[in-house]
Amino acid sequence: MSDQFEVAVSARSDIGKGASRRLRRLENLVPGVVYGGHKDPVSVSVVSKDIEKSLENEAFYSHVLTLNFGDHTESAVLKDLQRHPATNKVVHLDFLRVVAGEAIKVQVPLHFTNEDTCKGVKIGGGMVQHQMTEVEVSCLPKDIPEFIEVDMADVEVGAIVHLSDLTLPKGVTSVALSLGADHDLAVASVTPPKGGAAASDESSDEADSE
Repeated sequence: MSDQFEVAVSARSDIGKGASRRLRRLENLVPGVVYGGHKDPVSVSVVSKDIEKSLENEAFYSHVLTLNFGDHTESAVLKDLQRHPATNKVVHLDFLRVVAGEAIKVQVPLHFTNEDTCKGVKIGGGMVQHQMTEVEVSCLPKDIPEFIEVDMADVEVGAIVHLSDLTLPKGVTSVALSLGADHDLAVASVTPPKGGAAASDESSDEADSE
């Protein structure tokens, strides 16, 4: 992973909903927490405009971040974030510390390729539908992929791409699949064109009448 991300954070002692509201309203800061890594959780704040800018880069979600406290740094991943339902602004952040040599679970975005040339679309007239846009994986921090590619080129009408069909990088495993075959969830599919079955029946009837 070539991109490097550093996030300036400040430890804070004022916690609770009231304190968080004051941070967001009066200081334009986003409250958050840093936890894991065999250390106690620490409440932090991040400058709102800075984190909003960082979140514009998809790679930010699946990279190991450097949290800069001023007097020291810690490595972490963005584990979760909450947005305001009306404004969509970030209102809370969860950072999970990472430890080299210890596997972690992270959400990695899916990149769908060759949708325009997909057999089920180009030949069958179908439509690609995404059942997932990201997948949870387990791996060492150094092995976190920036994204996972889903090649739709050979997917035909009516076919479903499952988690087990994905090609994961070495050292990366699907969290869902590790729970058993019953968790082999659908990732994408190619649905038949509207009226496709009826059109096919009509074609058959015409052929029979000839």
